[in-house]
Amino acid sequence: MTRTGIVDLFSGAGGLSEGFRQAGFDTLAGSDIDPDACATYALNFPEAAAILGDIREPSVRGQVLDSARGARVVVGGPPCQAFSQVRNHVRVIEDPRNSLYREFVSVVTTLLPDAFVMENVPGLEQMGVKEQVLEDLTLEGEYCVQAQVVDAADFGVPQARKRIVFIGFRRSLKRQPPLLEASGATRFLGLVRRNGSLPIWYEPEGQGEDDAARSWFKRLSDPEDVALVSAEQAIGDLAHLKAGMRADELGVSDLPPPVSAYQRLMREGLADVITNVSVPRINADTVLRLGGIPEGGNHRDLPDELRNRYLTGERWGPDAGTGKLSRRHYYAYRRLHPAFWSWTLNTKADSVYHYHAARALSVREFARLQSFPDRFTFATDPRRGQLPGRIDGGAAHSRYRQVGNAVPPRLAAAIASAIGNALAA
Repeated sequence: MTRTGIVDLFSGAGGLSEGFRQAGFDTLAGSDIDPDACATYALNFPEAAAILGDIREPSVRGQVLDSARGARVVVGGPPCQAFSQVRNHVRVIEDPRNSLYREFVSVVTTLLPDAFVMENVPGLEQMGVKEQVLEDLTLEGEYCVQAQVVDAADFGVPQARKRIVFIGFRRSLKRQPPLLEASGATRFLGLVRRNGSLPIWYEPEGQGEDDAARSWFKRLSDPEDVALVSAEQAIGDLAHLKAGMRADELGVSDLPPPVSAYQRLMREGLADVITNVSVPRINADTVLRLGGIPEGGNHRDLPDELRNRYLTGERWGPDAGTGKLSRRHYYAYRRLHPAFWSWTLNTKADSVYHYHAARALSVREFARLQSFPDRFTFATDPRRGQLPGRIDGGAAHSRYRQVGNAVPPRLAAAIASAIGNALAA
């Protein structure tokens, strides 16, 4: 495939850019308002312009357009909060709350690339705006646009993560935008509870479906098959990391040998050190609670005595005064199942706990579950204090947030390959 340039709007750390780079595209520019995400982008894409600032500002938008001249593909995911329920018959693109989405459409209108990709949360369908977005993105007939809801786990990402993907091709190319070829395994496999029992394997009932489920389960269980990847196949070689470990780098020689094809894939291109391996501290109460949660379990597995707000006398976090855990705590007490992919990661370190060890995951383990290669380092802007676009929480939280908000590169690579093949046809 002839190399093709892309520009990545609302790029964050660069999940879409990484996937397109893996598929043979050239990254020309990435733009984001978050200085920490921009620092990560600049570090990992030295060949591209990392443009920091609000794209609604004329100077920033001008930098994006100047850097993107010649780009054949525009990609991006306007922040999902930019979409709102359609009210009072106001079109999505005309609603002032959707200004970032409008900027994406405006850049596509100005550059008129051969193709574009816009990704967002699948709930956009339920918000009643999908058809309007499809209409907007055609640019009054300039583009033919397809929308498809996909799950990252169906593309070899060790995480369930659904997204809606809009792919547009200029009509003058006389080619249809491609539909992505997903494995479909997520239809047949899952972890469920039956009669209050612990999570178990699930095979749907129905004509022909049991055989399909067993076939996919066999593939998921095979450490040499990267079409489906479990949590242990993804991060098992990092199990020796310890809670409270402050060092953020390890020598590659200190790592155990990879034990799965996915681990080998993630280590490709890694030099002498692996980064982002520090692990948050954990309080004694959480250690006790994790002891009551089995692999793949969550707060519903906790016995009553472990639902008390404080267990060891150590006071931490806000107390509602009930003497019990509040609903806001429940999302935090979830353990991975080693033989299954992860649920959707969010932006906080305590959104998932290790399947065996009583600890949260490192940023590197988050990145593995998102399919970022080990050579990809998550960083922050070295300037201290509040900066325009920076979200409060500190450097460590910023790195988790950058990973949690990203498009999984393996999903992005599948999108890129489909577009590249269609453009080359």
